[in-house]
Amino acid sequence: MKNILLILGPNLNMVGLREKNVYGDETAETINSDIRKWACELDMDIDIYQSNCEGDIISKIHSALGNKDGIIINAGAYTHYSYAIRDAIACVPSVPTIEVHMSNIHARDEFRHKTVIGAVCKGQISGFGKYSYKLALLALKDML
Repeated sequence: MKNILLILGPNLNMVGLREKNVYGDETAETINSDIRKWACELDMDIDIYQSNCEGDIISKIHSALGNKDGIIINAGAYTHYSYAIRDAIACVPSVPTIEVHMSNIHARDEFRHKTVIGAVCKGQISGFGKYSYKLALLALKDML
């Protein structure tokens, strides 16, 4: 069984309460439940971690080295400016990382179009709501 780490960045604990026109009205809890179900169906073990703190996210990425087979990360707003998270992903090259966004970042505010973490990730999936996470699980399953 492959061990996957899902990292959810700032404000993703508020999904279902914030910007419902962008993220829908499903709560983080129900989305995480679906993600766990999909991982189980794919014979994967998933650790879901959410933090609003950049340093905690960096430490969690570092902890994946030697302990996780893959990372899925929705870094939230940090996607667009956190070179520290980008460098943390680059520190664990043996752990393939997929960048995920529930919304289509290229159809939103201009500042969201740029991703600084994308260059060190295996790929990016965006715009499919909670199913973006399922697609990332399928991609990791195929590459591991």
